[in-house]
Amino acid sequence: MKKETAAIVQKTAPGHLNDHNLVKTEVVPGVLYEKRPAKRADGTVAEGLYNAWITLDNQKQYNSYTTDMVKGVIMAFRDASNARDVSSVVFTGAGDKAFCTGGNTKEYAEYYAGNPQEYRQYMRLFNDMVSAILGCDKPVICRVNGMRIGGGQEIGMAADFSVAQDLAKFGQAGPKHGSAPIGGATDFLPVMIGAELAMVSGSLCEPWSAHKAYRTGIIMDVVPALKVDGKFVPNPLVITDRYLDEFGRIIHGESKTGAELAAGKELLKKGTVDLSLLDAKVEEICAKILHTFPDCFTKTIQELRKPKLNAWNANKENSRDWLGLNMMTEARTGFRAFNEGPKDDREIDFVALRQALAKGAPWTPELIESLIPKAEG
Repeated sequence: MKKETAAIVQKTAPGHLNDHNLVKTEVVPGVLYEKRPAKRADGTVAEGLYNAWITLDNQKQYNSYTTDMVKGVIMAFRDASNARDVSSVVFTGAGDKAFCTGGNTKEYAEYYAGNPQEYRQYMRLFNDMVSAILGCDKPVICRVNGMRIGGGQEIGMAADFSVAQDLAKFGQAGPKHGSAPIGGATDFLPVMIGAELAMVSGSLCEPWSAHKAYRTGIIMDVVPALKVDGKFVPNPLVITDRYLDEFGRIIHGESKTGAELAAGKELLKKGTVDLSLLDAKVEEICAKILHTFPDCFTKTIQELRKPKLNAWNANKENSRDWLGLNMMTEARTGFRAFNEGPKDDREIDFVALRQALAKGAPWTPELIESLIPKAEG
C-alpha cells in the first residue's frame, strides 16, 4: 500500500466496526477455517488482505460431511462472507484422495435411515450449506484435491470456480445408493453442461475424469498431480490427448482400456501425488480476483450465479421433502447396504428389487433385509 493511501485509510477508518455475524463461530471437528495472506500477481504479499480457506477434514471417510460438519461449513462461509479483509474463499478437502464424497453414509445408515422427520431437518441444514456458498459475498473457488462425488459434487458446483488435480473423479452416486441428486446436481448440471450431458452425469452414476469434467465445462481448469521420477505426468489412466475416434467422437478425458490401462496403472504405482501445481493455480485465480474492483466483481458474480440460484431456490424445498420420505424406502436400503455390506459389494440386488416391486411387494423390513448384501461366514 502506498504511503499516501495508507495515511488516508488511517485517517478515515472508523474507530469501531460492527460485527455482522449472528453468533461467535466455534471450531467444529472436521471443518478447518483459516485466513492465508493474499498475494498479488507477482507473488508478493498484500499486507492486511487474506484468502479464507475452508477445508473439509474427515479423511478417514473421504471428507464426507456429518451433521456437525455441515453446521461448521455454514458458519465458516458466513465468517468469510462478512470478513472485510478477505478477498476470496477457497473451499477444499484435506489430503489428496477426496474433496468430498457427500453425506456421511455411516451417519445416514445408523441414524437417519427410517427416520424421515430427522432427515428432513438435516436437509434443512444441507440446503442452508448450499445457499451459504451460493450467497457468499466473496468469490468461492473449489480446490478439487481429489474425488468430488455425490453431495460433494453438488457443493462443489455451487462454487463460482473449480480447479482440479487431474487424478480426481467427478460424478453422482444417488441412484446407485438409494437417493436422487437433488441437492443441487439436477439444478446446476443442466445450466453448466446442457440437458443431455446432465442426464448422463446425474443418472448413470459413472464417474468422470477431471479431464472430462474440464472438457464438458464442470470445472475451469485441470493440472497434473502425479510425479514420476521428479516430473509431473498427466493422469495415466485416461486419454489426455485431444483427438477424435473413428466415429468422430471426442475421447479426451475418457478412460483407457486394455494394455494401455494396465500400463497406466503400473505408472501410477511408481509415482507420488504432489498438489503444488494445484495450489499455484488456486493462488493465480485468487490474485486475478485481487486485482479487480471488489464491489464490481461481487455484483458480477451475483448476476452470473442467478441461473444456478433460480433453479436451486425453485426446487430445494420440495426436494427436501422427497428426500426425507425416501429414507423409509430406497435410501433406507441403499445407505444400509453401503454401510453394512462387504467392502467389495455395497450395492443391493437391483434386479431383485425391481422384480419384487413388479409383483406389488410392499416395503417391509423383510424386503429390505433380503436386498442388503451380507458378508460371507
